[in-house]
Amino acid sequence: MDAQSTDLISLAVVAAGLVGSGSAAYFVAKRARQRRREQIEASEPKSVQKRRPALSDLLDEEEPQAAKPEADASKAPAQRESQAPFEAEPAIKGKTAPAPQLSQAKPEPKVEEAKAALKQGLARTRSGWVAKLGQIFSGKKELNPQVVEELERVLLTADIGVKTANALLDDIRSSLSRKELTSNDAVWTRLKERTSEILTIESAPLDLTRAKPFVLLVIGVNGTGKTTTIGKLSAKLSQEGHKVLLAAGDTFRAAAVEQLEVWGGRTGCPVVKGKEGADPSSVLFEAVKRAQTENFDVLIADTAGRLHTKTDLMSELEKVGRVLNKAMDGAPHETWLVLDSTSGQNAIAQAQIFTQAMKVSGIVLTKLDGTAKGGVILGITDQLKIPIRYIGVGERVEDLRTFDVGEFVEALYERDDNEQVNA
Repeated sequence: MDAQSTDLISLAVVAAGLVGSGSAAYFVAKRARQRRREQIEASEPKSVQKRRPALSDLLDEEEPQAAKPEADASKAPAQRESQAPFEAEPAIKGKTAPAPQLSQAKPEPKVEEAKAALKQGLARTRSGWVAKLGQIFSGKKELNPQVVEELERVLLTADIGVKTANALLDDIRSSLSRKELTSNDAVWTRLKERTSEILTIESAPLDLTRAKPFVLLVIGVNGTGKTTTIGKLSAKLSQEGHKVLLAAGDTFRAAAVEQLEVWGGRTGCPVVKGKEGADPSSVLFEAVKRAQTENFDVLIADTAGRLHTKTDLMSELEKVGRVLNKAMDGAPHETWLVLDSTSGQNAIAQAQIFTQAMKVSGIVLTKLDGTAKGGVILGITDQLKIPIRYIGVGERVEDLRTFDVGEFVEALYERDDNEQVNA
């Protein structure tokens, strides 16, 4: 029996043992190609053989994609996971994080769909003080003194804060005539109007083209969704055509750097980082210089959210601000404070502390979909007079929504307005 016949028999035996593994066809095809190549080379002149590349290189180049063995079944969940929406927090060391939905061809959601999504995202917020107000008004055409007292109790105990609640009550009493004050519809309408007025803060629209690179500094305590917000924002800006660079300025928490790198990998945005425990200001200084050199449109800088004491944290943030301005005149061009709406009135206290150290130009309020304490948004804007830039109402990238006062108020009051007042 010749060598070729022996080789073919061996291939058949091996293939029989691999049946059911998904690799038999691939193995046999590859070995057959190798045998053919060896036969061709043996028949060619030596001068030709010397000019021929290595056999292994040719096999790798010519290997057809369709002939490769199927992926291991254990990898299937990860492949399916790549189609899943964003998690609320991206994975860190030892965990697997799903990939984002970043389809460039994804059409803009229809207006009605967007409104429905916002309303759904605010369902728990509506279930708080707004729902209680609706219960007070339910089935009543006129308000008597007892109902007015109940209205006062609900507002004063809501997460909007006592100061803002008193302002709402004073406005209702002063803006409505005695007859209007007894009208259910009139009081409800005035509450909506006053809510819109409180949330409307006069500020220049966000213009990312007024500087290049546009430096956006993001601050806030750990756990508010700060890094997730940066990741989602980088995804949105990248989809809009901006070239985005991320800076890992929270060098005191290793997981923060890893988390930002995960988002950078998903969104295709490079990340500037330093060693663990490095000076955050030096990392951000380097990021600004790289953004300038490599012509980035936007630099989004993360910062520490917790140090040993409040004084240490505030001092570090003040230093960051000075160094950024030294790296680029006018930087940071915007400083956004990320607040967790589930913390209720504690978010107001956090905002007051941060605004003492930094000139905050915008608020991002996260996790509105997971709490009934979303009324804190009124207290924040009423007391701090800082505009809300974005709100988070879900885990997907599109659930980080540009804040629109009109849409927000309509979604917040819509159910009670339709089902309760007009009952």
